[in-house]
Amino acid sequence: MLAIERRREILARLNANGKVIVTELAKEFDVTEETIRRDLDRLDKEGLASKTYGGAVTKRNAALDLPYNVREIANVEEKKMISEKVSELISDGDRLMLDSSSTALYIVKKLKDKKGLTIITNSVKILIELADKNDWTVLSTGGVLKNGAMSLNGSSAEKMIGSYYVDAAICSCKGLDTELGITDSNEKDTLIKQAMFASAEKKILALDSEKFDKKSFVKVCSVNKVDIIVTDRAPSEKWIRFCEEADVDLIY
Repeated sequence: MLAIERRREILARLNANGKVIVTELAKEFDVTEETIRRDLDRLDKEGLASKTYGGAVTKRNAALDLPYNVREIANVEEKKMISEKVSELISDGDRLMLDSSSTALYIVKKLKDKKGLTIITNSVKILIELADKNDWTVLSTGGVLKNGAMSLNGSSAEKMIGSYYVDAAICSCKGLDTELGITDSNEKDTLIKQAMFASAEKKILALDSEKFDKKSFVKVCSVNKVDIIVTDRAPSEKWIRFCEEADVDLIY
């Protein structure tokens, strides 16, 4: 099958199902995952799809998330690099809030050698990861379980977050744009991130470099509302200058 024929078939499946997953497409078309990623890059650049962790969604489904188990195994090396950099910003005894992003899970795994941390999170995966961490204090936000996302959301979760004040909030996002700012795919996750940032002394945005110059569905906040952006590699000179002007520390 020619590449253009494969992309047409992928686009047809996107239109029919609203989303596609890299691993499934690679097996079905008997090509490498990297080949499928290039196909999705092409569709994204042509404005026909929105590439996301582990796959892509249609433009009309900008608020659609891929399942957590897909996002968790996407861009693993980048997440590990980010987690190492974030770990250097955290000290023993710090009180932290972390969202339900897959990046946050990798950060928590890297933080496990820290002593006496207090963790507040809406991530079910993080709660499970820390179930045997007896020397830490781990608090769940409570709330409504979001299907397929391993996260707790809703007004009760937001209220719980607003009852505390921590040293740092660590969140990820779906897109970062110089004009639109920090964006995510749905309102429920956005409200949690906003609440966490509002309850923290230091606001840390952790995201892989492919999310720069991307826009998602709901605005979280302007870039200058966070203190630190941590990513896996150097962004463009435009972004370096932009962060300097916005007084945001850029770590890569």
